[in-house]
Amino acid sequence: MCIDEMIKESYIQKHLKELETLLEELCRIPAPSGRERDRASFCKTWLESHGAGEVRLDGADNAVLELNAAGQDRLTVFTAHTDTVFPDTESMAVRREGGRMLCPGVGDDTANLAVLLMATRFLLEQGISPKHGLVIAANSGEEGLGNLRGCRQLMADYRGRVARLISFDGYYSRLWNKAVGSARYRVTVRTQGGHSFRDFGKPNAIALLSEIISALYAIRPVWGPAGTVTTYNVGTIQGGTSVNTVAQEASMLWEYRSDEAAGLRGMEETFFAVVESFRARGVEVEVTPLGIRPCGEGVDMAAQKELSDWSEALLRKHTGGDLIVEPASTDCNIPLSLGIPAVSFGLCCGGGAHTREEWIETASLETGLRIALKTLLHFA
Repeated sequence: MCIDEMIKESYIQKHLKELETLLEELCRIPAPSGRERDRASFCKTWLESHGAGEVRLDGADNAVLELNAAGQDRLTVFTAHTDTVFPDTESMAVRREGGRMLCPGVGDDTANLAVLLMATRFLLEQGISPKHGLVIAANSGEEGLGNLRGCRQLMADYRGRVARLISFDGYYSRLWNKAVGSARYRVTVRTQGGHSFRDFGKPNAIALLSEIISALYAIRPVWGPAGTVTTYNVGTIQGGTSVNTVAQEASMLWEYRSDEAAGLRGMEETFFAVVESFRARGVEVEVTPLGIRPCGEGVDMAAQKELSDWSEALLRKHTGGDLIVEPASTDCNIPLSLGIPAVSFGLCCGGGAHTREEWIETASLETGLRIALKTLLHFA
């Protein structure tokens, strides 16, 4: 879609302060994973107030706008996720210091969401009807145990009709073009327990869980083609009653990741083999799945490379800085697992993601809006 550069630049300069205000408003709406609906509702109202005919709130708490999407089967989907990693349900303060805006979640992913909204407003004001149709979504569930529920819903709703997906996430110093899949579980060991003196020698759930952890940490991933990266981690452990009690129950959160589907399958098989070896000893072990993020499979690699190369060139042109191109776990995992080309990159410059000291360079929003407009118009 060819739009005069002067028109785009005029729009950017005219709306920069408004973009900052929009970002602050979004930051103040709590949106922990699983409780994003208020932020999605804000996006729906904001878009409709700026010319969107109808914005749909779906069952996964996505706010979805279609532009000439009816009957189209080569849709481009643009997403920015509404949820943050922080559990806060009260409004969080936004601070400005030395050219920076600071707030938990400000860059991951609230700034990208704000820029996507402002870029979408430009399309609405210009009356652009995309040739192959666009779907623009403020989506839920990207973080943690959100398990990508928002993107899963989008791919289900538009199954067979999506040509590509671009997720605006993180900072514009990184381009993520390959999926890192993962599996997350709660592993719980239960025993009869007892008194630490009178019942000394009885099975202790904490000790048995420690044995399981030791066995898991002896795994040496060997699956997938050369260069495959497969990792694992015990994130938390808990259990027991008191210092003088033989623990009746202990649990851990366990995950493994890989940038190849073969790595995930190998870890799954080995993990459950370890669990079964303890069950064979009479140990009660419960395994509860908490989230599965798939790797990419069956993607047309020429189409994926074309999308990745175009995105890389765009980012390098407009940021002028170093760009890291790497695999990651993002909303792109879902389309890539379905054979749909997808990439993810940010629309701001910042740091401290997933910490309460997160910040963005306020001036970087101008560059981000320019990148977002170029991207949306290219696929319109």
